[in-house]
Amino acid sequence: MRTGEPLPAVGEVLAALATGLWHWDTATGLVTVDAEAARLLGLPAEQTSLTQAQARARMHPADWNEITGVVQLAVAEGTLAEVRVRVMDKQGQVVRVVRSRSKPSFDQVRKAYELIGTLQEVTEPAPGTPAGRSAVTGDWRRSREAFLLDAGRALAEARSTQEVLRVTANLSMPGFSPDGLAVFSVEGDRLTLIGHHGPHQHADESPFTHMALATDHPAAEVARTGRAVYLSSPERYKSRYPLTWPLAQSFGRHSWAFLPLTVAGRTMGAWMAAFSYPVAFTPDERSVLTTVARMLAQALARAGAAESERALTDGLQRTMLPRLGPQRIPGMSVAARYVPTGGGLQVGGDWYDVIPLPSGRFALVIGDVQGHDVRAAGLMGQLRIALRAYASEGHRPDAVLSRASRFLHGISDEDPFDPRFATCVYVEVDPATGVLDIARAGHPDPAIRMADGTVLTRPTSGGLPLGIDPDADYPTTRLALESGETMLICTDGLIETGGHDLDSGWRRLRVILEDHKGDLEELADTLVQAVHGPSSHHTTGPLADRREDDIALLLLCREGEGCGCGDTMIVRAPVRRTMLTVAQAEPERVAVARQQLRELLHDWSSPDQVDSAVLLLSELLTNVLVHTDSDALLVAEITGGEGERRLRIEVTDAGDDLPHKRRPGELASSGRGLVLMELLAHAWGVDPRGEGKSIWFELYESVDGSGDGSWSP
Repeated sequence: MRTGEPLPAVGEVLAALATGLWHWDTATGLVTVDAEAARLLGLPAEQTSLTQAQARARMHPADWNEITGVVQLAVAEGTLAEVRVRVMDKQGQVVRVVRSRSKPSFDQVRKAYELIGTLQEVTEPAPGTPAGRSAVTGDWRRSREAFLLDAGRALAEARSTQEVLRVTANLSMPGFSPDGLAVFSVEGDRLTLIGHHGPHQHADESPFTHMALATDHPAAEVARTGRAVYLSSPERYKSRYPLTWPLAQSFGRHSWAFLPLTVAGRTMGAWMAAFSYPVAFTPDERSVLTTVARMLAQALARAGAAESERALTDGLQRTMLPRLGPQRIPGMSVAARYVPTGGGLQVGGDWYDVIPLPSGRFALVIGDVQGHDVRAAGLMGQLRIALRAYASEGHRPDAVLSRASRFLHGISDEDPFDPRFATCVYVEVDPATGVLDIARAGHPDPAIRMADGTVLTRPTSGGLPLGIDPDADYPTTRLALESGETMLICTDGLIETGGHDLDSGWRRLRVILEDHKGDLEELADTLVQAVHGPSSHHTTGPLADRREDDIALLLLCREGEGCGCGDTMIVRAPVRRTMLTVAQAEPERVAVARQQLRELLHDWSSPDQVDSAVLLLSELLTNVLVHTDSDALLVAEITGGEGERRLRIEVTDAGDDLPHKRRPGELASSGRGLVLMELLAHAWGVDPRGEGKSIWFELYESVDGSGDGSWSP
């Protein structure tokens, strides 16, 4: 070539050097070769495209596995990939040895490898000399020790029999990989095919699905004797097992390894690894197969135990938890969920129940027995039955819990080294009026979602957890569930899971309850998913499922506008109301009343008016406790649309003495209540009742916070 002449084309140069080009894209699964590369692969010398299976068929199986490993390592290190490949003919004989050099890349969008490389024929090293297979990327070939570590990790993380079989089918053994796998299990005097994998899915497998152990088949012999069987050729298979050879012949394999699956000295089945090319089964290859078989047996044993455990869990749940089914409660809807803990037996002491009562009412029960073990589950079942029996006898809520506490205390004494207690909420519901009679035993308070989405936790009187004191008393609190309102009762697992305490957990749930727009079943699912995520997020592995506690919840909705239980969600400005009794013996409930009022006014536009309302409420309740001998009944109600709402607070007592306006001195300790009422309230008054009196005041919402009484009735 003279100076100044153009350079020849790249293809001409490569052809002159007997070097072919090939392109492999794992996204499309196609391998494209030019004429020279096709010739080197034993194909007609013309450009063509092959599938991965067709390209793999032209190469030694061990070399194809090596190419995959080199490509991945080269991409990770950003270097060239170099490997020697033995090209095979249809009879499985080596035709030539070629060297491939390429620069692979990984497409993050398509999640696929792509490489363009060269193929050039080289001389095969003589036996006993270094193979010359070291790639530019370094020591790319995984050692068998590394393969076994990877296989052991993958099998250890498999949590079901199907996952174990899928992992086994995807194992790529170093230097030789079977393309057909089958796992047999011993069941009595039969050998059952529990899983298989391979390209010949069309072949008839029915004769192998349920064989007698006395059958003249390699897997049956392995299961009987506990010794492996290696068949390196079809002739060897035919001569040793002539009766079953015609059945195996249709699969088109050339070598087979049948290995026992042994756990604790007992052969539980057999594993077959079949090869479409001849395998000599050298001592090293047998060692790898034997180790994989041992790990496979252990994984299958663990998976079987886990599946039995899950079946036991499902059985316990079906037995101990009620089926709500399509039952119809006039004017009300009920939804419930139970989610077991993420570890152990996956069943614990949480439960819920819906009990029809002789009076025509029904009871909602939710509780939590201490612990997450078999004893907690057993005590939960006994306690649930006892509660249902006491309720069915017609006892009131306080009597039901008192009897249940005595019952649990009695059966807990049977094991003095492991005493147990249980928390519980028992709610008797009148569907006609929406009245709720609530008795609580050391359990979180219920929460009420009002028709406009406002959520309040409703403080209720309570006693000790069940089982601690056989003579414990459980006072009853009466609430009214208004039309369109929903009550939530749950165990602490729903509140505290994820590192939350009771306060922060309730704040998290309040946001979900206030923002939800669907029906009751959708709300129950949303609450559970907000705590630990949907089930699709949980994959295999030791850290996949980290729920700390059981979760049980019950939702009760009194159907009405805004509840979402009907076909259409109607959003209006309904009445927002709360009621609370402050007894003479419970002055601490004044603080509870103040907190309830602040929650009721959570979206009030004027913070100053909220402070004024809380101050006036404290004055009214304190006056009742100080100047009368009766209890105080608080009713707080908000009406109207946002920005033009009216707050009316009414405190009723049984005292006959009407309040009088006084002019307290500078050092006086009382007498300022009515003065503050005149200064801060837009309207107030005192209404005599048949027995006692009612003192009320009103505040009208002011958007600018001026408190000028711009509300118009």
